[in-house]
Amino acid sequence: MPRTMTGFSLACSAMVVAGFALPAPAQVTAARTGEVDLPAGAESVRWTPDITYGKGGGLDLELNLARPAESGQSHPGIVIIHGGAWRAGHRRMHDELARELAKRGYVAATVSYRFCPEYVFPAQVEDVKCAVRYLRAHAAEYNLDPQRIGAIGFSAGAHLSMMLGTLDAADGLEGEGGWADQSSKVQAVVSFFGPADFITDFPAESSRLVLEFLGGTAEEVPDAYRRASPLTHVDSGDAPMLLFHGTRDNLVQWSQSTAMAEALTQAGVPGRVELLIGRGHGWMGAELMRTLEAAVAFFDEHLKAGSKARP
Repeated sequence: MPRTMTGFSLACSAMVVAGFALPAPAQVTAARTGEVDLPAGAESVRWTPDITYGKGGGLDLELNLARPAESGQSHPGIVIIHGGAWRAGHRRMHDELARELAKRGYVAATVSYRFCPEYVFPAQVEDVKCAVRYLRAHAAEYNLDPQRIGAIGFSAGAHLSMMLGTLDAADGLEGEGGWADQSSKVQAVVSFFGPADFITDFPAESSRLVLEFLGGTAEEVPDAYRRASPLTHVDSGDAPMLLFHGTRDNLVQWSQSTAMAEALTQAGVPGRVELLIGRGHGWMGAELMRTLEAAVAFFDEHLKAGSKARP
């Protein structure tokens, strides 16, 4: 019998509806400070919120961490990245998702990052890369397998997740947040309706948001539009990807995901794209729970014991 998906639904329903431009209010958790064990039937989750993982623009960057409570065994990791047009949202939106993933045997971190327009690209990319490096640097403390880390994101967070799966240190977007001796590349990615190519045109509703994220028009800062596009970084060493997209998305065209899938195909990177006919920039209910289950199955396939993690 499949597991109940109540935790997944609570974690993501508001965020997925809010999507690219209008993130939902953060969910406030009962445990806000310190490390606690949260019983979950026969299981238990160790929950540690408000961990400072690095610095960005002089600001402390924080994440909330959920992990299986038992010690002595390393677990794969998943970084969860919220959406909100790179300008809003909060890591607490995905606290329940992180805890649900911990019940499934993952070390899961929901992360914050700097917002535009005060901080334009590449600030957001540098921050989430720092979060991955922090987790690797503290792998022994958190019982994390540093060779098996994935990323899942929604909308703008999906874009950042794809960047984590395609960028290499030589691309020059590591930033100076800390833990420079660690790799920031992840080994599996799940994208929920994320933009993959900024060089193409965007709908009117989201073109202004892209402009403010990248710090100008494509004519003014063409290099930013190219460097911020996951599609332009794809090569054979990239992470397998699962890409979800609705065919009535009025903020990020579904062709973004199919173009990314084509680039991955040409590079020989495994994965798949799933188009949800008639869905917009997000979905709820049974379809949300089904796609989240598919996301976990994808991570299980590529990150858990018996899988061959890519470098």
